[in-house]
Amino acid sequence: MTPSPDPAPELDPARPLGDLVLRPVRGHHAFESCVEQLATAIRLGVFAYGAALPPERELADRMGVARATLREAIAGLRAAGMVRTTRGRGGGTVVSYQPSAPGEPRADGGIAERREELLDSLVFRRVVEPGACHLAASRELSASERMLLTTALAEVDGASDPAEHRQADSRLHLAIAGVTGSPRTVAAVTDVQACLHDMLQAIPVLDVNIEHSSTQHRAIVTAILGGDPVRARRAMEQHCDDTAALLRGLLG
Repeated sequence: MTPSPDPAPELDPARPLGDLVLRPVRGHHAFESCVEQLATAIRLGVFAYGAALPPERELADRMGVARATLREAIAGLRAAGMVRTTRGRGGGTVVSYQPSAPGEPRADGGIAERREELLDSLVFRRVVEPGACHLAASRELSASERMLLTTALAEVDGASDPAEHRQADSRLHLAIAGVTGSPRTVAAVTDVQACLHDMLQAIPVLDVNIEHSSTQHRAIVTAILGGDPVRARRAMEQHCDDTAALLRGLLG
């Protein structure tokens, strides 16, 4: 008889998004997995420019790795220019990665080479994120969960420039995943948001699209907070469809 898998850890949406997005590393490639998860969290703005990463002990416990492995991963991020570390009293690791505005030239490129993967991520997103909204709206949300959503929405609306808006947008989608109470849903949404981020960085900022997106975000959050799973799912489906159409048109 095949043993059942260990139950997923319970999520507490009152915790910072970093605790929701970072998950225990599995397999033999702990170093690479740590670098991938931390770099993705930084690019998506979970840990924004100038923010301090959690202490090494907390991160190591959260990701289920030895502190030596975590230090190696952070050293890799330093070598890539994504963080800087100071020692001594009051020291720590701070994010130094500054996102470029969408549409600006990017040194890493690679969109064309990843075309099939990225287009498939749009299909996967169309399944995962509307489902996350349906699940979130079906739950009895706590005060902290509701605050997580309203705060994330306010950050998107209050973003002062395209780069800040792009990261705030990602955090809102991760917050929605967070209030589902499902760690696997959070992991899936994190993956599709990482692919989406790369694609959106490659196209110019269109003010009309930002306006449409903001309207859709408000409709999604309103439906979730109102406990209307059908409306929440449909609003996210429309949002996913519009973003996919824009990307397919501009990226070919």
